[in-house]
Amino acid sequence: MSTPLAEILDGQRDAELRRGARALLKRPLLLAHGGYADELRLVRRHATELREWFERNTGWGLQVDAESARLRKTPGRLDDASHPARETNRAQAPFTRRRYVLLCLALAALERGENQTALGRLADHIVQEASDPRLVAAGIEFTLERRDERLDLAAVVRLLLELGVLRRVAGDEQAYISGAGDALYDVERRVLAGLLATRRGPSTLAVASLDALTAESGLDTDELRFRAIRHHLTRRLLDDPVLYYDELSDTELAYLTKQRPFILARISELTGLVAEVRAEGIAMVDPSDDLTDVRMPEQGTHGHVTLLLAEHLAGARRPVLDADLRSRVRALAAEHAGFWSKSAKAPGAEAELVEQALVKLAALGLVDRTPEGAVARPALARYAVGATVVTEAAPRKVHQQ
Repeated sequence: MSTPLAEILDGQRDAELRRGARALLKRPLLLAHGGYADELRLVRRHATELREWFERNTGWGLQVDAESARLRKTPGRLDDASHPARETNRAQAPFTRRRYVLLCLALAALERGENQTALGRLADHIVQEASDPRLVAAGIEFTLERRDERLDLAAVVRLLLELGVLRRVAGDEQAYISGAGDALYDVERRVLAGLLATRRGPSTLAVASLDALTAESGLDTDELRFRAIRHHLTRRLLDDPVLYYDELSDTELAYLTKQRPFILARISELTGLVAEVRAEGIAMVDPSDDLTDVRMPEQGTHGHVTLLLAEHLAGARRPVLDADLRSRVRALAAEHAGFWSKSAKAPGAEAELVEQALVKLAALGLVDRTPEGAVARPALARYAVGATVVTEAAPRKVHQQ
């Protein structure tokens, strides 16, 4: 029997809606001239439904026009530093405090500047902004005369290029770093204006903290308070690798206990994520494995080290010291010498290998870092390897005819 046309069209619509929602979750700023142009068309086509879903379930606003779509995401947790901005090159080094400050100063300079700017001119504006007495008192100082400062500025500019705030017209950042030239950019003001995702503008606050910028106001009825809890829980389930029950308040846990089937069903229907519910918490698993910025397991030496340390930590009943983990990696390097990269087997390499592994495991909600080492979280148990048990097959009975 052939499928009725209405069912085919409904299936196509649902697939487009899901693809658009997943694109927004993966990259909350979609541009017509970027690599997500097809997804932007789907978001524009289903903008009303997507806007209503995100507003009702997460409190995130969705702004869509002919050139872009901006999902104004705010994180479920403001104290989670495990997913930093990163360089756009292969190293993908996390942004330092100085680079974050440079990013804010660059955005402020671009907002007040013209529609086109040179990197050198942008640097001059940043140096001027950095002379503010409040920044100086906080220990922030930029002269951009040193090479490492210019490298930081170049990393910030490359992030703005990736986000679509800037478009390179001529030159490149490397010429500026070496002092041999400059670079020229167009400023995409529409994209720039949509970057800030807050409920209140910083200029409206006496002290602009993250809590104040993102806080929901007017929660003076049970309905509004429950809505705020629903928003918080859905954000956590969409953003965090694992939502642990012990991280929730009593009120949040009680609400989740009653509303869990409905919350999980709505998320799964829109995104295709599959809920894995355990005694300690909930993980929304992605069968397609493309809605995360941190993957495990991964190929290569670093991926292998991370997987082996995860197994080691999962079998530990108490916190494991960094020194013990480094010793473990040294032993593993000898055991897997034929497979690991040459640099990973060099003396002293174990410190960097352990650090990179723990950063990834913490970002995935699998371990908690301590001043001396790390402690396993319940979700890490999936990487534990039990003892191998060999059972003998029962003797086969032979029936005589």
